[in-house]
Amino acid sequence: MTEFFEIHARDGPARIGELRLTESLTTPALVGDRIDDAGSLWPEARETPAGDRDSLTVLPHRALPAGTPDEVQSAFAVDTPEIDGPSAAVLSSGTATEHGSDAYVLSDTQGLVGHARAFVEGIVEVKRSIPDDAALYLPGVATPANVALLAYAGVDLFDADRAVVKGTQGKYLTSDGEQFVADLDELPCACSACQQSVDEFDREDCAAHNENVLRAQLATVRARIRRGRLRDYLEGQARHEAWLTAALRRFDQQYSYLEAHAPIFRRNELLAASEESLRRVEIQRFAERVTERYRNRFTNPLVLVPCSATKPYSESQSHGQFHDAIGFRAHTVSMTSPIGVVPQELECTYPAQHYDSVVTGEWTAGEVEFVARVLEAYLERNDYPRVIAHVPDDYRRITERVEETLDTEFEYTVEAHPTTSESLSNLADALSGELKYSKREREHNTVRAIADYQFGPAAGDDLVEDISTEGRYPKLRVHGDDHLATMVPQYGTLALTLAGAHRWVASDAPTKIVEIDEFVPHGSVLAPGIVDASEEIRVGDEVVVRGPKAFAIGRATMHGRAMAEASRGVAVDVRHVEES
Repeated sequence: MTEFFEIHARDGPARIGELRLTESLTTPALVGDRIDDAGSLWPEARETPAGDRDSLTVLPHRALPAGTPDEVQSAFAVDTPEIDGPSAAVLSSGTATEHGSDAYVLSDTQGLVGHARAFVEGIVEVKRSIPDDAALYLPGVATPANVALLAYAGVDLFDADRAVVKGTQGKYLTSDGEQFVADLDELPCACSACQQSVDEFDREDCAAHNENVLRAQLATVRARIRRGRLRDYLEGQARHEAWLTAALRRFDQQYSYLEAHAPIFRRNELLAASEESLRRVEIQRFAERVTERYRNRFTNPLVLVPCSATKPYSESQSHGQFHDAIGFRAHTVSMTSPIGVVPQELECTYPAQHYDSVVTGEWTAGEVEFVARVLEAYLERNDYPRVIAHVPDDYRRITERVEETLDTEFEYTVEAHPTTSESLSNLADALSGELKYSKREREHNTVRAIADYQFGPAAGDDLVEDISTEGRYPKLRVHGDDHLATMVPQYGTLALTLAGAHRWVASDAPTKIVEIDEFVPHGSVLAPGIVDASEEIRVGDEVVVRGPKAFAIGRATMHGRAMAEASRGVAVDVRHVEES
């Protein structure tokens, strides 16, 4: 439990925090000049420091290099004392455990940074072993080129040591790498150290520049975290060094770690501009839920259509034309990169209406592989009497691959382009004789599909089986004997009422519970009042809050582990509450 460090905003594992010194420091940030090192125990014994509110005290320690055998690390382990002030315990990736400190200093950092596998596995192990609300400090490794990745991994504190040393070596750093000052024809920076000619620029100036650009890069990182856009930035920025790209790809293989920290929706656009975008947690989670949770409830044929630039798709001109031709006689599913497939009921659900992608008219091999795999899994889970592929030629690389894999045949209706008169006429003719489904069926199936996606397989049957709907799509209100939920059109999720929460708890659908102490929450639940929380909770999830004196429903602002471990901060935004 930390006393002097608090997290204020999260963007996956990255976060905006506050190191509460006499002059507070907003993280991720350089902390080098705010450090008071109590010293190493290798040369001599050290007295327990008194602690100082002006600085972060690094407790007496025995630092060990990367590769030190576990038995040696255990033999030289140090008991960390408690002090009156902000403290940091020194540990290695192999000895990471909780010490009750506000921050943790990783001693084998130098042996990890630069090596993708070792770095990712080491950081993930450390982050899982120390409290979620403690700061992580990586000394001596930060550069303008790598600090975005380090912050993305969940590192909070840095120093300028490496950047300054490189400056004294005549190495000029930027966010895309380094070069020798001697090779520069001009100074490509507007910082105070660079306000002179390159001929006058010396190594002292270079060290000052390197620190300036590192601070500026950290400001960029903080701005990106606040906007929920650090990953978008990192996919481009990491391309400048091979190990950064390798580390980003390695992180994407740590799905459970990243997914636990990823919110179920964001307010901002998701930019998919590289092959790495296909491996983003939000993309993988959507595909996983569509192919493992969602169940089609229409008995009509399936029509596969291309995506549109306008989101949600139903508001686009092309999908309006598809809708007119289909006339409620088929179930529409959109094919798209990087999302995969999007059933019409989930077109508002994040990230289906929140992404923008690079459109070239040609699919990459990675896109074909991903979308084909998702479509195949979708069709294996959902039975249709017919499959009509109303898609342009470039989509047929995917559909024909799935036809071959599943040993089935699709009906194709497009001539030249999906919106030509001939193509739309073909689509309408292909559905002649098919029965229409009603507005009521469409709205009820939409609500049930969202429930499946949001709460788990079959939740749509468990939670919202006997219902009626009011309002105009996508602002639907769901009623049973009472008002149960409201569809939130911005994110394509259901916001439950107290009646809906009671139905959720009584159902077989997995319930995400936050247990609180003896109080009645009004407006929000703070972390200190939480007794326990379901580990499966993600930021943005609907959660039931209950305790000896209250029952409530709200939306999580922390993931489950953070709720259980944090000593401060808002954990749940409460929507409705009743006293027990």
